[in-house]
Amino acid sequence: MQQIRQPAVAGAFYPGRGQALSNDVMAMLAQAAPDADATARAPKAIIVPHAGYIYSGATAAQAYARLSPVRGIIRRVVLLGPVHRVPVRGLALPGVNAFATPLGNIEIDQIAVAAITSLPQVVVSPAAHALEHSLEVQLPFLQSVLDDFKLVPLAVGDATPAEVAEVLEALWGGEETLIVISSDLSHFLPYRAAQAIDQETVQTILAMDGRLTHEQACGGTPVNGLLLAARQHHLQPELLGLCNSGDTAGDKGRVVGYASFAFTEASGHVQ
Repeated sequence: MQQIRQPAVAGAFYPGRGQALSNDVMAMLAQAAPDADATARAPKAIIVPHAGYIYSGATAAQAYARLSPVRGIIRRVVLLGPVHRVPVRGLALPGVNAFATPLGNIEIDQIAVAAITSLPQVVVSPAAHALEHSLEVQLPFLQSVLDDFKLVPLAVGDATPAEVAEVLEALWGGEETLIVISSDLSHFLPYRAAQAIDQETVQTILAMDGRLTHEQACGGTPVNGLLLAARQHHLQPELLGLCNSGDTAGDKGRVVGYASFAFTEASGHVQ
């Protein structure tokens, strides 16, 4: 029987109706497109925020807009985000066949799932995914910028950077595989304090220093794992966007930070 993970935050974090959702995402991508260098290499990996679209959608769009040159090439998306509601040890698969959004269903890549299920840090937890928004909010963007792809969704709980990097390595592939890490930055600080902390965090990520704390980034665990893998593969990081909720749709007394990054293979480097 086909098991489908239904949307948990459609109508809350983003529009619940397909046409309105598509319009919103395409508008954000169009706004971000002028900032995208048409000659830039397409990223192998991106880091994107996961708040409601009115807060962080435009920042996420700056990374997703970079994928337009490879929309017909990417066939597998490895998507990692932190758990917010159900704690897990390791990296949790959802145990379903597909994820649904108002834009349609995305099939789970069962070949990729089979490639990592023997790793001890990989578990199956439908509960960890059922209400988790960090992965879900990325899906409409992926459906809008890519043609035909399958998904490997991993909700990341208590894990080491090495454990995350081992999973990424097993799924690294070639140009057909995109890695997406979902993470916000600092949480609930005053505007100026958040700006200072987030600037430090950005510099840590650009230095490929995989020692972020969860105070710096709620997705610090998958980000640290990506940074470890990215160093091993000689990827080059680039900051695409940085703001906080006080810049978009919230007050400045208690803000959440958002950033987007692209990681590209060094020109001429052979994997």
